[in-house]
Amino acid sequence: MKTIDELLSEGVAGRRVFVRADLNVPLDGTTITDDGRIRAVLPTVKALAEAGARVVVASHLGRPKGAPDPAFSLAPAAARLGELLGADVAFATDTVGESAASTVAGLADGQVAVLENLRFNAGETSKDDAERAAFADRLAALADLYVGDGFGAVHRKHASVYDLPARLPHAAGYLIATEVGVLKKLTEDVRRPYVVALGGAKVSDKLAVIDQLLGKADRILIGGGMAYTFLKAKGHEIGASLLQEDQIPVVREYLERAEKTGVELVLPVDTLVAAEFPDMRTKAPAHPETVAADAIPADRMGLDIGPETRKLYASKLADAATVFWNGPMGVFEHPDYAEGTRAVAQALLDSPGFTVVGGGDSAAAVRTLGFDEQAFGHISTGGGASLEYLEGKTLPGLAALED
Repeated sequence: MKTIDELLSEGVAGRRVFVRADLNVPLDGTTITDDGRIRAVLPTVKALAEAGARVVVASHLGRPKGAPDPAFSLAPAAARLGELLGADVAFATDTVGESAASTVAGLADGQVAVLENLRFNAGETSKDDAERAAFADRLAALADLYVGDGFGAVHRKHASVYDLPARLPHAAGYLIATEVGVLKKLTEDVRRPYVVALGGAKVSDKLAVIDQLLGKADRILIGGGMAYTFLKAKGHEIGASLLQEDQIPVVREYLERAEKTGVELVLPVDTLVAAEFPDMRTKAPAHPETVAADAIPADRMGLDIGPETRKLYASKLADAATVFWNGPMGVFEHPDYAEGTRAVAQALLDSPGFTVVGGGDSAAAVRTLGFDEQAFGHISTGGGASLEYLEGKTLPGLAALED
């Protein structure tokens, strides 16, 4: 895979460089609530601009249905990118139309522009190869070189991720190079003990990665909503907790495999429960109670791991040489159910090993709960992409850059 440093050594001054970034930031109206993904692409954009390139940044945001939707405009992300760069950033109000063409044409050496949301065009995400290719052709007309740096989208076979690199000389940006390097530490020549903490709502989202990790990890800690399907598979009462009943057979198989292969698969021993889901708008006190994880009352739902589980999981992480964490332990957005996720994050900080926070809600939790991001070994920008890499899948965006 060609690197951006190689591209820079060949000279990019005066050349239009298309940077496929991941600016898919959370918004409250037009206010960005977490700019982590914008900051992650800064090293690549800065390096290109300082080398005299005319930088054209493109990204998706949210899930618009192939047509313009003001709620998903990249204008706030473009403004924030300019603030972080300390320079004006031009913004095109379309992606391949008149505004994009004139905005790119107006760039001087070292200047940066952001195009409007790629997903405002049906061709970006189309499953029809010809439609995707036609959109990629129009994007290619805006640039001379391509740099892939949107790690959060590399598992998608989209026009700007998969088709466009084939049409331009291409290289991997600093973020993608870093992410791939980190993931190799989790899959090749892993330092042990290797401990994985998995949370989040749905067990179905993590089954494939658990399948792979059962042959590689020494311990797997299970939390979040997905834990209750595991507890149910062991025959425990889980009350009104989140359950994916159709996944119980495969979960039982994984529990059996873990026992046979010597992988320590650790489940909660206690949990915080309440009669209803907390009010996430007002964050009013929820007054949860702690019960044993195998005896949740029929009219209660589990919403976070309990204090004994926090201690247990911290002890299982204490001697880890390598840690991968993906998914919160509970409804961390509400203060009454944040302590499980906080405990796991703190255990990673206390661990002497190489610690990786696997993107998505875990990365958001680290920032929301006030942890120093620099204290972790690595915080990924792509939860889904990280998981698919660990599952052993070929990621279209990485394959395109390797050609």
